[in-house]
Amino acid sequence: MVEISRRGFLAAGVTLAAGMAVAACAGTGSSDSGGGDPKNLTFWSSHPGKSTEVERELIKRFEAANPDIKVQLIDAGKNYEEAAQKFNAALSGGALPDIIILSDVWWFNFALIGAIAPLDDLFGAAGVNPSGYVDSLVGDYKWNNKTWALPYARSTPLFYYNKDAWSRAGLPDRGPASWQEFGEWGPRIQSAVGSGKSAHGWGNAVDYLGWTFQGPTWTFGGAYSDAWDLKFTDPKTVAAAQYLSDSINKDHYAKISNDIAGDFSAGLIASTVASTGDLSGITKDAKFGFGTAFLPAPGGIAGCPTGGAGLAIPARNSQERKVNALKFIDFITNTANTSYFSQNVGYMPVRKAALTDPSMVSFLTTNPNFRTAIEQLPKTKPQNYARVFVPGGDKVIGTAYEKIGLQNADVAATMADTQKQIQQIYTTQIQPKLPK
Repeated sequence: MVEISRRGFLAAGVTLAAGMAVAACAGTGSSDSGGGDPKNLTFWSSHPGKSTEVERELIKRFEAANPDIKVQLIDAGKNYEEAAQKFNAALSGGALPDIIILSDVWWFNFALIGAIAPLDDLFGAAGVNPSGYVDSLVGDYKWNNKTWALPYARSTPLFYYNKDAWSRAGLPDRGPASWQEFGEWGPRIQSAVGSGKSAHGWGNAVDYLGWTFQGPTWTFGGAYSDAWDLKFTDPKTVAAAQYLSDSINKDHYAKISNDIAGDFSAGLIASTVASTGDLSGITKDAKFGFGTAFLPAPGGIAGCPTGGAGLAIPARNSQERKVNALKFIDFITNTANTSYFSQNVGYMPVRKAALTDPSMVSFLTTNPNFRTAIEQLPKTKPQNYARVFVPGGDKVIGTAYEKIGLQNADVAATMADTQKQIQQIYTTQIQPKLPK
């Protein structure tokens, strides 16, 4: 395959349909011509981390500070995928939101087709200084020297573990240093928790198993891809997938869970890899002591990807709507509000100043589990193209791992089929658009 940098790929102007007819929808006629009342904004959110009430509080704060502007919170679906699909439908006909939540695998699809607006020309008019954001987080939305979204609910996976189960198994109060070490711990934990429960729960395809297993794959020396060179059949990638299979089908200490956060909180699984966005809910619901840890990784090897979502603005809206929308985004992600959001939901604060904000300092001191994601951030690395740039790549990858776990499918054959599916999408939808 042709190797190309992330920004080089994006600059090529590839239309990524992502399983939806996005390209066909963008720029077509709509009952919303970009007008609408700029004093009455709509915020479409999937409420990441069950944050509905927190988002309502943020809106209340914004309206108090900007009494001439009202904001209506609209349910855009139960997850990022449903939010993207709803936005896509609106592009083909219907009222557009003023602010739309878009995940790591969706924002660039809409940027490429001109469905969301670059924000740089709006910063001055809205009085926004993007330099206050954490550089690596706002940098994720850069393309073609423009900024296409601002960070909002940003996350990394964390390793969650039940301290009571760890104690009964005679284990130290920490996460495993490597997945190989956890492979040794698993049977001991399983004996401690007993029948009807599992030492570990892996997410299912919908619960972003393709995302949470990317880090473990890296620690085995594998990858989903190296730029556009697919790596699903690489022996090291296959070895990582075999580890997943063995934990479930051979050593019998793990399972595929349909609700990793819920099952962990209920004590049905003694550990899991879940988003920082699950932390607040688990803290509230778990009736036992638990810890969070970095994803296992040997020294010097990145074992964790970033993830989560940002907030974007539809391109077709009027200039005044865009400016007010950006004022809203800036406000609900300012130092005080990103600290509030982080403390109440679990996502990482997106402003540099939040780490020295007195409320955040106090909170992290008394809630060390929340500090883990912040301290792990320097040990993360960008996700592989095969998941975030290939249309539907996350679903293909997650479904393959789910098949391995639930059906005990042959690992090598399943990974080969995954490569074939991703290759076909690349060949038909991406490669023809790359520069020669």
